[in-house]
Amino acid sequence: MVKIKTYISEVITELFEKVTWPTWSELQNSSFVVLIASAIVSLIIWAMDFVVGNNPLGFWRGILGFIYDLIG
Repeated sequence: MVKIKTYISEVITELFEKVTWPTWSELQNSSFVVLIASAIVSLIIWAMDFVVGNNPLGFWRGILGFIYDLIG
């Protein structure tokens, strides 16, 4: 029990004394980078799905078609 209490007190000490938290502007910049990167990756996945999903044979309708079939 003493080890657990020591561990928790060390974690709290480290969070308040050793961790450097980002400023508000750093947080906004990081969020913007994540938003742009997510948009780019989602557009790439959509483009790949659009190209592969328009197969005239009909047995593969892309990732979204598979998910819709799986759900519905």
